Amino acid sequence: MKAEIIAIGTEILLGDIVNSNAQYLAQELATLGIDMYYQQVVGDNEKRIVHALDEAYSRSDLIITTGGLGPTEDDITKEVAAKYFNKELLPDEESIEKLKGYFKFRGRKMTENNLKQGLIPEGAIIINNNNGTAPGVIIEENNKIMIILPGPPKEMKPMFEETVKPYLQKKSDSVLVSKMIKILGIGESAAADEVKDLMEAQTNPTIAPYAKEVGVNLRITAKAENEEEALKLIAPIEEEIKGRLGDNVYATEDIAIEDVVAKLLIEKKLTVSTAESCTGGMIASTLINYPGISEVLLEGAVTYSNEAKHNRLGVKNETLDRYGAVSEETAREMAIGIAKTAGTDVSIVTTGIAGPDGGTEEKPVGLVYVGVYVQGEVTVKKCIFNGNRSRVRLQATITGLDMLRRILIKK
Repeated sequence: MKAEIIAIGTEILLGDIVNSNAQYLAQELATLGIDMYYQQVVGDNEKRIVHALDEAYSRSDLIITTGGLGPTEDDITKEVAAKYFNKELLPDEESIEKLKGYFKFRGRKMTENNLKQGLIPEGAIIINNNNGTAPGVIIEENNKIMIILPGPPKEMKPMFEETVKPYLQKKSDSVLVSKMIKILGIGESAAADEVKDLMEAQTNPTIAPYAKEVGVNLRITAKAENEEEALKLIAPIEEEIKGRLGDNVYATEDIAIEDVVAKLLIEKKLTVSTAESCTGGMIASTLINYPGISEVLLEGAVTYSNEAKHNRLGVKNETLDRYGAVSEETAREMAIGIAKTAGTDVSIVTTGIAGPDGGTEEKPVGLVYVGVYVQGEVTVKKCIFNGNRSRVRLQATITGLDMLRRILIKK
């Protein structure tokens, strides 16, 4: 089965609303093993909606539309669909009663134009909307299917889960299952080069690289009769890739780097502290995303000034004067200092120039020293990151967490 998504709404075309519905539906259709090669966005205009339907049905069996089911005059999706399939719009008493009940329960007056939401194309399957006023519909005609859903995600998503997904599962003879290999330490081109031969030989499963803001994901996708069979197809490819990329792989599930690090610290019963200059508390804040981190995270200090580095962390004035705040030597003393004063087994520190100003030829914007202390041993890494201030800080944060991860997995 081939599917196509048509988002209907002038507000999407104008950029007033982000089309998050298409992303959600695309992911859901993929898990059902339903192929999709096209998506469309069209405004609230009958002629253009009909043209979009003609285009879609020339290449797809299943169309899912979102939007245009409201009570106003420009909400015309259902009306256009009925006309397109030569069907009458008929009042559905159950839908109308639900509409009346919805307004009564909320103590609001139902206006006459709301009644149009209770009109259903003859013979259509009704999709109940338990979170709004507009029911959806499924039209089956001449081996083609049209599924009409409302635009608000809080209404559309439950309707898809409760009614549309079970309906489509009965019509699909396969599932699509994906496994994400999450990578840090090498770029997209390097990761792709490591698995180039696997990608060239791919049929089922397939491998696709995705560059993230920091890091790379390799997605392995298999099509099979059921999830168990798909995972069997994925397993040997996953193991081969992990073997080739080694420590650069930090996860094979939907998990963030801070979750991996936090879990390792808790499992190994190692306490941690942070001392941050250019990242301004981002490392500590990121670790706090993990539930239960209070078991091991004892303290986070933002030591932005030289005085703070000296007074709070014990960085020597001679070190600051001779090498500067942004230096390997300062980062090393910061890592030792926070671990000692906070009484932790582990520490992560950063000092650098996030920009946009403050750089020199010797120490350019983007220069960051990241330090990690683990039970008496200190590792400092010199990095030069590109991008704006926020991106430099993010890259430094992820680098610090990844450095600690690589050390912990060997302990």
